[in-house]
Amino acid sequence: MDVHAGASPSDRPPPRTQEKVHASAGPAERGGAMEPPEDSGGRSFVEVLSEKYSPENFPLRRGPGMGVVVVPTVVPQGSAMKERLNMPTILVLNSCGIRRAGDPAEIAAFCAHVTELDLSHNQLQDWREISNIVSNIPNLDFLNLSSNPLSGRSLEPRCAGGFSRVRRLVLNNTRVSWDTVLLLTREIPELEELFLCLNQYGAVGASSVACPTLRLLHITHNGLQDWAEVRKLGPMFPGLDTLVMSNNSLSSIQDGEDVLRRLFPNLRSISLTNSGLSRWEDIEKLNWFPKLEEVRLQGIPLLQSYTNAERRSLMIAHLPVISLLNSSVVSDCEREDAERFFIRYHVDHPEGELPYRYHSLVTKYGKLEPLAEIDLRPRDHALVEVRCEDKVEQLSVRLDQTVAELKKQLTTVVQLSTSSMRIYYIDKCSAFGPEEMKYNTRALHSYSIQDGDEILVVPKTK
Repeated sequence: MDVHAGASPSDRPPPRTQEKVHASAGPAERGGAMEPPEDSGGRSFVEVLSEKYSPENFPLRRGPGMGVVVVPTVVPQGSAMKERLNMPTILVLNSCGIRRAGDPAEIAAFCAHVTELDLSHNQLQDWREISNIVSNIPNLDFLNLSSNPLSGRSLEPRCAGGFSRVRRLVLNNTRVSWDTVLLLTREIPELEELFLCLNQYGAVGASSVACPTLRLLHITHNGLQDWAEVRKLGPMFPGLDTLVMSNNSLSSIQDGEDVLRRLFPNLRSISLTNSGLSRWEDIEKLNWFPKLEEVRLQGIPLLQSYTNAERRSLMIAHLPVISLLNSSVVSDCEREDAERFFIRYHVDHPEGELPYRYHSLVTKYGKLEPLAEIDLRPRDHALVEVRCEDKVEQLSVRLDQTVAELKKQLTTVVQLSTSSMRIYYIDKCSAFGPEEMKYNTRALHSYSIQDGDEILVVPKTK
């Protein structure tokens, strides 16, 4: 079940290990989802369940998570349910045109063993109908309601109790009100993961009741710009381990060290990719979250003027507390290289413009000089001394030419034809004697000729 619609790939948690059942689809399905009916009233959860998981459309599968044959003890007269269904523990009923629950007794009879339910992209807009489904699935752990039209729909407290056993809840692109979110977090005592992406939240309300069990909050692709709104999430979710806030327009982190150390005391990972952060001071403030290990920060205005290598090195140097940056491990060796680069990058900056981190790194490594620029390109020429009997002359020779081509060049220097000369290479740094250059097709660069070396020309005897 893809619960991350609209989320950046780098913000998605690792894929779930248990198989989601899209296979074995019946003839009424296309692309893994049942085709919605044409009637304006929509269909019931019971009707779709009966059709999709009938033995004709969904043959029995063996293996973990694939399900069991369910034969209810009583099927009410006139029921849409078959006498038996091949029911997996993970139900995928997305895009099926579901608008209502159907008979709660039939849901309870067939879904007692179900643990995960995907109802995304349906027509559910009444929380009472959703509650009638969920409250009759006693072992439900995961519920995906993404892209159902829940905007402006209120959830009554008596219906909210039906969600109490859910641990992972996905409400992406539902436009569900923040008041409804708060009610659900109060009524679900063991909620661990909450997805609220694409809901157009520009602000969030504070809650007087904390949800201490929540570990993961995805609230990407909303309109959160002011850090004051993020500040409300801390007391609300004090046990938060991972906060994914990418694709919001957050412009700055306005709190100081004392507040930030208390705000998210258990936060291990934060994503602020595609936010509006534009100052290094805001990046340095992330170090004040006491348990932070992982940061995802890409596509922010602050980093636009740097190369990819500079971005990563400067980020690592500014964030000494992290061990993962943009999903890549920061090794000890990479950190040292990045911190040394940071010192050299800022060495010529005026004292008043130096970041605080510069001084702490200078204390650690000392004030480093810029690295010498070394040209590692292969040499294409060498200046050599040409000796022929009593004559000595300096000559620039191309190293990409062959011995035969060098002989042609030497004819104008020593006044000998190519067939009348023997040439020897003398390495000025070698203890060995002259090396005759007798292979006409050999390239000069293979001799490793350097400036100042000698070429000895000896006339052939008749």
